[in-house]
Amino acid sequence: MSQPYILVLYYSRHGATLEMAKQIARGVELAGLDARLRTVPAISTECEAVAPSIPAEGALYATLEDLKNCAGLALGSPTRFGNMAAPLKYFLDGTSSLWLTGELVGKPAGVFTSTASLHGGQETTLLSMMLPLLHHGMLIAGLPYSETALLETRGGGTPYGASHHAGADGKRALDEHEISLCRALGQRLGNTALRLETTRG
Repeated sequence: MSQPYILVLYYSRHGATLEMAKQIARGVELAGLDARLRTVPAISTECEAVAPSIPAEGALYATLEDLKNCAGLALGSPTRFGNMAAPLKYFLDGTSSLWLTGELVGKPAGVFTSTASLHGGQETTLLSMMLPLLHHGMLIAGLPYSETALLETRGGGTPYGASHHAGADGKRALDEHEISLCRALGQRLGNTALRLETTRG
């Protein structure tokens, strides 16, 4: 059997959500698990537009097998009018086969987002991403206030999941608190998955 991993599944248009995904992956590895970074292709209103099966750069595109076999999931998206981005929603809409067989039931999951403005719908986006995960029977792991960065942050950071304020031009780098909270979320998912594995075994 292959090594258990946390799937860090994200969509990133300008790179901020990708940077969060990398920090969450570091947190997963601190917990002693592998992190599998995967993305989803952009979607188009042009029906004939087809993305290549392997992206030109960055993480590979996620498959249903990546999701089915993960020990836990970190799901990330930029905010689109207070909701997750369409490419990520499109991917999740295609997971009904996993729902029918209960493949994700009882696995831990966390969510993360990046916004251009500080109050640009971070919390509603995080909540929107939780909804399909709850339908799949996943166990939602937020960020507890025992993470001191949650109390000190002047950028992103919520109890619902990690967040980042990228600025109007999308170029504001993750600050120390945002990095700390991303890693904490990854570590929490990794630790929870390991605990669940030992109780199942």
